[in-house]
Amino acid sequence: MSTLPAIYVSHGSPMLAIDPGPTGAAFDALGERLRAMRPKAVLVISAHWIYSTLAVSARARQEAWHDFGGFPRELYRLRYDAPGSPALAARVKALVEGAGIEGACFVAEDENRALDHGAWMPMRHFFPDADVPVVQLALNPYLSPAIQVEIGQALAPLREEGVIVIGSGSFTHNLGEVFGDGARKPQHGAETAPYVDAFRGWMTDALDEALATGDVSRIADYRAQAPYARRAHPTDEHLLPFFVALGAAIGPRTAASGATAAQVARVADEVTYGVLAMDTFVFDGMGAAQARVSAA
Repeated sequence: MSTLPAIYVSHGSPMLAIDPGPTGAAFDALGERLRAMRPKAVLVISAHWIYSTLAVSARARQEAWHDFGGFPRELYRLRYDAPGSPALAARVKALVEGAGIEGACFVAEDENRALDHGAWMPMRHFFPDADVPVVQLALNPYLSPAIQVEIGQALAPLREEGVIVIGSGSFTHNLGEVFGDGARKPQHGAETAPYVDAFRGWMTDALDEALATGDVSRIADYRAQAPYARRAHPTDEHLLPFFVALGAAIGPRTAASGATAAQVARVADEVTYGVLAMDTFVFDGMGAAQARVSAA
């Protein structure tokens, strides 16, 4: 089997599930491609499963957890009853624990955790028949972006074993600017706040550098170096899954540099509500020295 993609998906507001707009269309197109690959399973690292260490979902059958409140009733009727995979959960646990990563030396197994909306919302576009097993790995927000990259590198072998690795978050995530002043902009078509594009531009340049050289030190230091980083992410749990996906794209630390150059494509770049960037990146291949990502 060929190497399957690593993906960073900006999953957006829960409203995206009933008002998908341009991002939903981009997700549907990506789903057609992913279904043609016939993956054995999908591993999702979502910003909405926060754990003080690490944990992996070991359920035999998944279900959608409506982990939000105050939205239209139709959202709470949506289901996603995909299979789980205790075997994949065990493999994830073995890979991460075996990597000897500081702060990530133990992975608990959770047989009760259902899929949060960071997992089931994009999966409804990618695999609408809910026929592909889904496993979630929790996110430890106390680990640095550089350590999240190492976790992704530990998970990279899954991509050669028939598993798609997805980090799910939001490329910018300042909810205070969506809900804070009582005058929420429309989800689709609102004018983008200038700081959002400044942040996205810097991150794209830093991503190009990281994938071209294998050196993630600049992008991992985004919080100190990127313009408007703390405005774009008052807390960074929604960006940390990006670094896991990046690590899975670069591949194991033992891999020969540039042996199989990764190719990155931005497949969605809408900005919802004027401030929530939906940038979604698909990484094919594995390694460094790939072509530059296209501008948003």
